[in-house]
Amino acid sequence: HYYKELGLVPDGEFDQFMEAMREPLPSTIRITGYKRYPDEQAWHTNISRKIIRKSPLLEKFHQFLVSETESGNISRQEAVSMIPPLLLSIQPHHKILDMCAAPGSKTAQLIEMLHSDMDIPFPEGFVIANDVDNKRCYLLVHQAKRLNSPCIMVVNHDASCIPTLQVDVDGKKDVLYYDRILCDVPCSGDGTMRKNIDVWKKWTTSNSLHLHGLQLRIAVRGVEQLAVGGRMVYSTCSLNPIEDEAVIAALLEKSEGALELADCSGDLPGLKWMPGVTSWKLMTKEGQWFLDWSEVPSSRHTQIRPTMFPPKDPEKLADMHLERCMRILPHHQNTGGFFVAVLVKKAPMPWNKRYPKGTPQEAIHFKHFSLSLLPRPPPSKKIKLFGYKEDPFVFLTEDDPVFTTIQSFYDLAPGFPKLNVLTRTHDGKKRHLYMVSKELRNVLLNNSERMKVINTGVKVWSRNSDGEEFGCAFRLAQEGIYTLQPYIRSRIIQVSVEDVKVLLTQENPFLNKLEDKAHAQAKEMVMGSIVLKYIPNPNNPAEPQCPIQLCGWRGKTSIRAFVPRNERFHYLRMLGVEVFRDKQGLGQKSKDAETEANDKMERDVEEGEDVDLENGGENLSEPQTDSGLKESSS
Repeated sequence: HYYKELGLVPDGEFDQFMEAMREPLPSTIRITGYKRYPDEQAWHTNISRKIIRKSPLLEKFHQFLVSETESGNISRQEAVSMIPPLLLSIQPHHKILDMCAAPGSKTAQLIEMLHSDMDIPFPEGFVIANDVDNKRCYLLVHQAKRLNSPCIMVVNHDASCIPTLQVDVDGKKDVLYYDRILCDVPCSGDGTMRKNIDVWKKWTTSNSLHLHGLQLRIAVRGVEQLAVGGRMVYSTCSLNPIEDEAVIAALLEKSEGALELADCSGDLPGLKWMPGVTSWKLMTKEGQWFLDWSEVPSSRHTQIRPTMFPPKDPEKLADMHLERCMRILPHHQNTGGFFVAVLVKKAPMPWNKRYPKGTPQEAIHFKHFSLSLLPRPPPSKKIKLFGYKEDPFVFLTEDDPVFTTIQSFYDLAPGFPKLNVLTRTHDGKKRHLYMVSKELRNVLLNNSERMKVINTGVKVWSRNSDGEEFGCAFRLAQEGIYTLQPYIRSRIIQVSVEDVKVLLTQENPFLNKLEDKAHAQAKEMVMGSIVLKYIPNPNNPAEPQCPIQLCGWRGKTSIRAFVPRNERFHYLRMLGVEVFRDKQGLGQKSKDAETEANDKMERDVEEGEDVDLENGGENLSEPQTDSGLKESSS
């Protein structure tokens, strides 16, 4: 009744719309690609996730999905959720803020776009992914970690008052403005009814009335932090104008011309969508309609706000071009429902312009709208951290003794950025070494008192005491190998396709199991951590045409790959080896427990449910090791 009355669905399509809403959502996946969707990088099946999980016929396909998702090669992501990152037009040098990022499928997409040039281990840009919910931040960490990027930082703040960060620019402190901001706000979620059946029961018109104010505050905080010339995508999985066009219209009105809606009609050819609406009305929970703020009784003034109504001035309304907003309806292309708008910042926000730096902090009152908007002084040293106590991030100095053996053992190139290496402890022995990009280092060093960082950096080395006697107490970590390898000039063994198969299927093969070339290289090498590198041969198109780099260990008489199980499966699949874990082979009980755990993680990641991943999500993808050398799951 509500949506019919608002006329959001074109004449004659309402039955199709409702029919689509009642069907289960098709399962969609996105391949971790550095090309742009839809270059065959995203796929959908015409079956629901539930059928994929439960059907014995699809057991192999389901195993494939779970293990490839875990190793970061695909993302289980709803089709409409892929749209906002695509409309951000990301370049590798962009500084990006994802304001309400959990569970993280869009964040993963943003990271991929930063790394569109695989030959650059440290793009200049970065993604700061924020979520207000401490537990959901760990889900975010888990999602981001699969991509092994040194350019991602997960932080935990209320998006509506996320702190202004500072960076060092040529020796001077400067405010960090973002080139791109994703503002995918909390919403009533009525576009997700195909996936979240509960919404059918819980939906009322007051859901939107409760959320509108928060959505507007988050959007306002976003555009304040956007660089002039930058773009912010505002999106919801709600079809309700109160959460969609009303927020955009209020934002445009406050901006006094500093913001404009971009026309993105040509950006995603083939995508069907409805233009934004320019008139709408409000309905209370009891079913009473209001066309205008003037009709709202004062007893309702706390629940219903003037910004929820369309602008009255027809000229002002026309100038806003609300028709440039995009509303995607489920029956358009068999997806969820979605709303998206792209804002470009033309000038500083008027309230930032009027009050130069150094003005005493005071609340600026708009008509019916007050928000403390001035640059905030940094909080006192005793910052109240909520949730788990995080370990500190400590950067190593250039002359840290740790580097002495690492430098000589791996023969690091002179250009290796030692200053980008950090650890998570002030005292005692360093257990793991991580790397971040230069720009994220700048952010971390200048804002430690201002922000709550949950996780950052990619693990590149882990302490392994056994290695000390061979010259280096740190072994290479698989997740950081693609970041680190360009700087490593020794300890590299070039392997063939056959060598890779042997290394990934045999527990601890003897050196002589390798083909002659690799065998000869391995024999020359002292014991310890190694890189096993496969270089594609363009003259043999039957073999994989992308480089493969595996961490390994050269033992006394044997050699082994040190690769988490799901990644082993991935590389073996690439080489055409069948990897299907037979239920009988694993023992029914452990198989069921494993399936259960994987299913839970899968549902959480796709639906954004609360997940309690332990402190920092550490070691989620690392095989369990004993003194760094015995893998329990191979």
